[in-house]
Amino acid sequence: MDTLTNNAGPDNFSEEAPYTSVYTSPLLKIPAHFFSVIFHPIFLPLYVMYFIVFVHPGYMAGFSDADKRQVLLIIMLNAVLFPLFTVLLLRALKFIDSFYLKTRRDRIIPYIACGIFFFWSYIVFKQQTQYPTIIPAFMLGVFLSSSLALLANIYFKISMHAIGAGGLIGIFFIIMRSNSMLMTWPLCLALLIAGIVCTSRLIVSNHTQREIYLGLAGGIVCQFAAALVVL
Repeated sequence: MDTLTNNAGPDNFSEEAPYTSVYTSPLLKIPAHFFSVIFHPIFLPLYVMYFIVFVHPGYMAGFSDADKRQVLLIIMLNAVLFPLFTVLLLRALKFIDSFYLKTRRDRIIPYIACGIFFFWSYIVFKQQTQYPTIIPAFMLGVFLSSSLALLANIYFKISMHAIGAGGLIGIFFIIMRSNSMLMTWPLCLALLIAGIVCTSRLIVSNHTQREIYLGLAGGIVCQFAAALVVL
């Protein structure tokens, strides 16, 4: 596998570590970019919530279709649209250099803003006790993941994609432990997605293997920690 490796550590937020890339075929970069967008961490909470609401046979069994759509709408607003709007606004006001958040400095404010939105989603579902506890547990895990990314960003540019992929694996393991659904195919799918995403980031980004692996492990740990608190 072609990887990107750092030659030296950055001294501050404004200078990223230089890296040397091994030649990768453009035919590999095209699907790598595609999967990086489709499975961007900003979209993963919506995918997971769709699984919990519409695919899992037990969690939302007694709810109407309108109630299920309302859950997805809350996640779409707080976990997808608001963070995207924040990044667009920051770019328009020139607080960040790139919409793609390529530097650690660019990631500071979006991490803080996303953490606020994620925590608000957790509070909303935690206060509405009619919802299954797996929903606030998952959103707390997402908040912890964004907090971990913010803290790690002080020292190195941890992979957001890998954190999201780790969270996907973590929440599916938690659902599997509840014995509420046969999770063979969902967990296998989550592992496949995580492998594709992490490989894609090694191909088309300047992340090192260390940044990928730590992000993946961090996402899993954050979901387990949230489950211990809420479930």
